[in-house]
Amino acid sequence: MRSASVERETAETQIKLSLALDGQGVGTIASGIGFLDHMLTLFSRHSLFDLDVSCTGDLHVDQHHSVEDIGIALGKAFQQAIGDKKGIVRYADSLLPMDETLTRVAVDVSGRPFLVFKTVFPREKIGDFDTELVREWFQAFAINAGITLHVETLYGENAHHIAESCFKGLARALRQAVSIDPREQGRIPSTKGAL
Repeated sequence: MRSASVERETAETQIKLSLALDGQGVGTIASGIGFLDHMLTLFSRHSLFDLDVSCTGDLHVDQHHSVEDIGIALGKAFQQAIGDKKGIVRYADSLLPMDETLTRVAVDVSGRPFLVFKTVFPREKIGDFDTELVREWFQAFAINAGITLHVETLYGENAHHIAESCFKGLARALRQAVSIDPREQGRIPSTKGAL
């Protein structure tokens, strides 16, 4: 089973996280941030990754450190769990509708971290959650996971739907990208022989 556990402790956050790529989509999330818990729960469900997250952060300051550090920890766990990438599909994309919103997500499990994030939120807050933190989470995750990630919301009006379509789109794309392609017969999907 491709899995990893990460513990990250700083002056701002204490995080314990475990990830299993070949799971059932079961998540136990306790970040202290209700909206982020919701996003990570649906990320787990739609990727079919089992995900446990426990975070104690300096929420008396704001939510930024917890959101970013969970993205870092999850990215590191993903990179460890995917291992040498032998036999994976590697490239995948998702076109994810969420009511009036449509978001396109494309991923390359490349070993070359990069994020293109073209999503605009009509409001600064979803409840007490700063919408600018959605990009921060995606940036932290992509860089630490070592993936190339493109996220673009083609249209949408509801900030909650926009955020949810981004997380679900990523989940669906990663689910496909990390799946094992039997035709690869355990080879690394690159002409270079390494990712």
